[in-house]
Amino acid sequence: MSQIAKTLDKAVAGERLTLDESTQLFDCKDLPSLGRAADAVSRRLHPEPFRTYNIDRNINYTNVCAAVCDFCAFYRKSTDSDAYVLPREVLYSKIEETIALGGDQALLQGGNHPSLKLEWYEELLRDLKNRFPTFNLHAFSAAEIWHFHKLNKLPLSEVLRRLKDAGMGSLPGGGGEILVDRVRQAITVNKCLTEEWLAVHRAWHELGGRSTCTMMFGHVETVAERIETLERLRQLQDETGGFTAFICWTFQPQNTALAHLAPVGAFEYLRTQAIARLYLDNIPNIQSSWVTQGLKVGQLALLFGANDMGSLMIEENVVASAGTVHYLTLEQIKTAIREAGYIPRQRNVFYQYVDDVPESCAAAP
Repeated sequence: MSQIAKTLDKAVAGERLTLDESTQLFDCKDLPSLGRAADAVSRRLHPEPFRTYNIDRNINYTNVCAAVCDFCAFYRKSTDSDAYVLPREVLYSKIEETIALGGDQALLQGGNHPSLKLEWYEELLRDLKNRFPTFNLHAFSAAEIWHFHKLNKLPLSEVLRRLKDAGMGSLPGGGGEILVDRVRQAITVNKCLTEEWLAVHRAWHELGGRSTCTMMFGHVETVAERIETLERLRQLQDETGGFTAFICWTFQPQNTALAHLAPVGAFEYLRTQAIARLYLDNIPNIQSSWVTQGLKVGQLALLFGANDMGSLMIEENVVASAGTVHYLTLEQIKTAIREAGYIPRQRNVFYQYVDDVPESCAAAP
């Protein structure tokens, strides 16, 4: 038996992989074998006949950002003619539309705005929760919250406590990219570094909050730095248990300062997601990234370790700004799950089902 086969068997059996073993897996060109192992792990963690999705939208309340990220085509300086902060009435309308479509949350993110103080964000959250009390605000990112902490000269724990008290329900994993300072310093300016990103999630988990974690790859990072990112996430999850899900996607270079880089394709996406499922033995859920990969590869991801198709994503602006625009209807998402051999179920950000049990399941003995 080859060393790769032994490593895959080890992961399928539920044993923890080492850094060296995961490095070897990135040398593996046998994509079906990686997929089968990741699928076996996913089925062991999720033996139920369901695969999930959620209904939400990304609301970018501002595009003004003091950070400069070479991979981002969305941000604007405050002096740019198309810089904006959305009026409150626009936010109300977007949330009302989301609720009408069966959604239960919004991913509320902007940039590192140079002048909005913490009180502005608290008032925003309170206003939205007063109007929409059962609607979850999956709000901000670690990069934004670290910026709040620095701009307001307040302890990180106080910033998060105040946001939670005002109505922040969960923390997105955005801004993770690659959790290695060499990479972060090479492609960003004025943005939180690795330990700072981790510190925000750690402090949020210590308050009892839950968050997701992410990895955007396929730019200037090495394979070893992808693995280091997975290791940092696994270590924090060992410490706090606060991550609900991991999502990875490939860098979309169009319209960015890194447009000269060739985009990585579906092979690298599926291989990296499969290895993430094998390595992140303590993070329960993996989301497919059909938004960057399209319907067919996003569906195939359900056989490469993902147990969730992610969001209907009524609105998405950041990836779209980079020229990648994949849109699916709710029925397309459900059909993709059915065609993969599962029953689609709607869930919330905490991976609780929010729909009725399908009749065929309710009738089973």
